Amino acid sequence: MSKDKNAKISVPQPVRGTQDMLGDFADRFAHVVDVFDRVRRLYGFKRVEVPVIEPTAVFARSLGETTDVVSKEMYSFEDRGGESITLRPEFTAGIARAYITNGWQQFAPLKVATHGPLFRYERPQKGRYRQFHQLDAEVIGSDSPLADAELLVFADQLLKELGVAEGVTLTLNTLGDAASRDAWRAALVEHFEAHRGDLSEDSLARLDKNPLRILDSKDPRDRPVADSAPDIDAFLTSEAQDFFGAVTAGLDAAGVAWERNARLVRGLDYYRHTAFEFVTDRLGAQGTVLGGGRYDGLIEALGGPPTAAVGWAAGIERLAMLLGDDVIDTRLDAVIAVEDDGQLALAMRALAALRTGGFATEIVATGSPRKRFDKAAKIPAQALVSIGARDGSPYVNVRGDGERVRAIEALVRAL
Repeated sequence: MSKDKNAKISVPQPVRGTQDMLGDFADRFAHVVDVFDRVRRLYGFKRVEVPVIEPTAVFARSLGETTDVVSKEMYSFEDRGGESITLRPEFTAGIARAYITNGWQQFAPLKVATHGPLFRYERPQKGRYRQFHQLDAEVIGSDSPLADAELLVFADQLLKELGVAEGVTLTLNTLGDAASRDAWRAALVEHFEAHRGDLSEDSLARLDKNPLRILDSKDPRDRPVADSAPDIDAFLTSEAQDFFGAVTAGLDAAGVAWERNARLVRGLDYYRHTAFEFVTDRLGAQGTVLGGGRYDGLIEALGGPPTAAVGWAAGIERLAMLLGDDVIDTRLDAVIAVEDDGQLALAMRALAALRTGGFATEIVATGSPRKRFDKAAKIPAQALVSIGARDGSPYVNVRGDGERVRAIEALVRAL
């Protein structure tokens, strides 16, 4: 059977909620990662890598079977061996699993950081994708409030060095220790039970499994009941008050501004003490650019020993969207125009010397020699180097201003 040569080939389309990056946004994305890697070294955070796939149980246990992420948003499948596998929807659970299975307890307290792709099946919107990317920082094995403060100062410096701190506010709350949280939870359940008829269907479903989540419900029906619910402050033990006081004192000493948000919660029982979000109104309704908290019960929930831990994550795409237009200089250091083919060897030596010397350089050596200069001049670069011959003698001209251009000229003329 012959094929119809005129039949149109169907072009594959990207999966919904994914993106291809080139040019400006790819440069912004890379800039966020570069600054993160530089700042995390300043704070002594080691780079860690964990698999993109994990047993589904890692996330079902850590995120809670009843959460939307587990029940609706995870990409889970059965592999050929019959094991349920999940593409990671977040970093913390995989890092906690690695901490247990690799015996990293010997390095505690362990400060680690990573970045990479994550996957959630949710409605794509501004700055939010089904394959998205995050920065992540964790301190595992420290029950000191100074670990919380250090992570928050780290995050604050990252946002400042990215140039996106303006208009971003650190909001902070305490969830107390286990005794505080249990007493508060009981009071919340009593309050919500007394107003069952005023709650949304989602909040009624959360009442038995995850009552704290009702406090941050976005449903207008829930707001009056949630807003009138008791705060945790009335149930904090003296130890929990001291812990939160030490965290805020650390922030004050480091000059990090913060605001209390008594309605900022984490629904799962393994969360303790500090919960925080850096929020902005520059990205529409979804205003969190970085968030996290202390999760002292997570590693135990995964089968490990009781282990204190605290961490945060930030969306790379969302941070890239916040970058100013003048933050990234994407120009090359130099571009070389070869105006005479007889000087190609000299131009190639100059190209190698500049690149070896740490100068990002391109060369224009094809097409009409008379048009190469104009072609090179259209390429954004700090220095335009033209190499040619006049009356049989080679020449080098360097155009541009600044200390870096002078260094480029000195290197090229020394060849």
